[in-house]
Amino acid sequence: MADSPEAGRIDKWLWAVRIFKTRSLATDACRAGSVTVNDQPAKPSRDVRPGEVVVVRLGLIRRTLVVRAVPPGRVGAKLVATYCEDRTPPEEFERARNQRVQQFLAREKGSGRPTKRDRRLIDRLFE
Repeated sequence: MADSPEAGRIDKWLWAVRIFKTRSLATDACRAGSVTVNDQPAKPSRDVRPGEVVVVRLGLIRRTLVVRAVPPGRVGAKLVATYCEDRTPPEEFERARNQRVQQFLAREKGSGRPTKRDRRLIDRLFE
């Protein structure tokens, strides 16, 4: 971490610590207002520094991250913990998981009762 810069762009940091798969996705999320730094909306070019709190809304989940350092480039998955600290509460992941199950179980109005095959699939889901 000695060769890492003191500050870096938020979109590049989100890409480097593997929150987004591409830098353009990180840039688009910043422009859409899904990224805040210290409770302020962040533009893609905003600099982040160690100690700042970044909140990213990814679908149903709001991930809370603390910047530890700014990597010089994209880092491997094992090194992510040296550059950011994930403070996302476990309830966020559980709520997203429950929401996905509810969407799966939702049936269109007028489609009738589940068939025997549908019922087996539903039962298998909860085993």
